[in-house]
Amino acid sequence: MSRKQHHFKGAEVSCCVKYFLFGFNIIFWGVLSNISSITDLGGFDPVWLFIVVGGVMFILGFAGCIGALRENTLLLKFFSVFLGLIFFLELTAGILAFVFKDWIKDQLNFFINNNVKAYRDDIDLQNLIDFAQEYWSCCGAHGPNDWNMNIYFNCTDLNPSREKCGVPFSCCVKDPAEDVLNTQCGYDVRLQGELDQQRYIYTKGCVGQFEKWLQDNLIIVAGIFVGVALLQIFGICLAQNLVSDIRAVKANW
Repeated sequence: MSRKQHHFKGAEVSCCVKYFLFGFNIIFWGVLSNISSITDLGGFDPVWLFIVVGGVMFILGFAGCIGALRENTLLLKFFSVFLGLIFFLELTAGILAFVFKDWIKDQLNFFINNNVKAYRDDIDLQNLIDFAQEYWSCCGAHGPNDWNMNIYFNCTDLNPSREKCGVPFSCCVKDPAEDVLNTQCGYDVRLQGELDQQRYIYTKGCVGQFEKWLQDNLIIVAGIFVGVALLQIFGICLAQNLVSDIRAVKANW
């Protein structure tokens, strides 16, 4: 009886912090789910990036939720360290991206050109290029002529493809009046002059369009990164607070 009285008069695990941390993990899990839904924009085979993000999502969600509900200090510590590591990697990536922005631009150019060459060879990469060109209203890395690097679209005399001297449909300027997508709209378009091409396809490269988009949305992009960083710091603080409460309770026993 005296032991029970001593326990109730001593430190207790905060139910508020406990279930708040559980709710935080549900929210954070949802954030990661939204991120995983756009992982087909990665720099390599999107399937692998999806697996990595999904794995991180599962590990963080499991450690945070079970650790909070079962008051397991080991899982809570793992959750804090893992979340802290992700925060550190994000911070490092942000600094390196600012310092080596020219190198990143070159890598983006290299990445797009490689995917242009591999267009039609991998359906995931094909969808990636189509999405980028449609979203940023662009064509190729620096312009439509980059599609000469692709065996189906190049203008060489030895090319038997019907798509010779053309571009993918995602390069085409969309006609609002058209309800059905015309996948042949880019056929033979590069046989025309540059001014005539502008009537039918986007003539700006995706590297330049991406830079312009980033500059126009810099505040929004920065706000998202800051918001995610604050969310991570908040989760670490919650987990550490709950660990301290659990230790205090165990010390009284």
